[in-house]
Amino acid sequence: MSQPSRLLIVDDDPDLRELLSDYLSRQGMAVVAVGDGEAMNRILAEQTFDILILDLMLPGTDGLTLCRDLRSRSGIPILMLTARGDELDRIIGLEMGADDYLPKPFNPRELLARVRSILRRVEERRDGSALRALQFADWRLELGAQHLVDREGVVTPLSGGEFKLMQALAENSQRVMSRDQLMEAMNGKEAGPFDRTVDVMIGRLRRRLGDDAREPLLIKTIRSGGYMLACEVVSVR
Repeated sequence: MSQPSRLLIVDDDPDLRELLSDYLSRQGMAVVAVGDGEAMNRILAEQTFDILILDLMLPGTDGLTLCRDLRSRSGIPILMLTARGDELDRIIGLEMGADDYLPKPFNPRELLARVRSILRRVEERRDGSALRALQFADWRLELGAQHLVDREGVVTPLSGGEFKLMQALAENSQRVMSRDQLMEAMNGKEAGPFDRTVDVMIGRLRRRLGDDAREPLLIKTIRSGGYMLACEVVSVR
């Protein structure tokens, strides 16, 4: 029998923590909930989780800073919650490394659907790509571990969204991928007319790869087309 998915909720609203803990536990998930970043870091040092649900507005260190710091050392999927639903907050959250974004107030069933979607994508990668890697330029994309490795062996963790985007580009190297195609690869949905998620993620990947955004050599912008990984990719085991 498979183990239940483990979720860590970080939110300073005790009523919301209790509501989400009860609801997600009834869905067969193992849930731990804490109220701030200090408690989050303590428990992450002791336990492992399949997904982190992180509130943007927290006492002490805010959720954006916690997200950025955590992403620098871990690829754990992060679903960010916020009481503000404007586009700027969402873009900043994605830039800091969040995999998905849900504005408050929300229906717990929508949160559950997003959690399951993220977990399903993670499980698909584990099942189908544990021993595979994609080699390009001076980089290797480890499909099982979901991170980048440079020629010196230095590991660069990727968020779930970054990984899915990099994988889509690498598996379609030297072919133009539209924003809709890339959005579908990341989140299973098409990009809206004003949705900048793909552009934000591309900027993050370029920084990871040391690719100059003004004159990129690896991930090129194709006017009126989308993006393309402009180098040969070799599948290795």
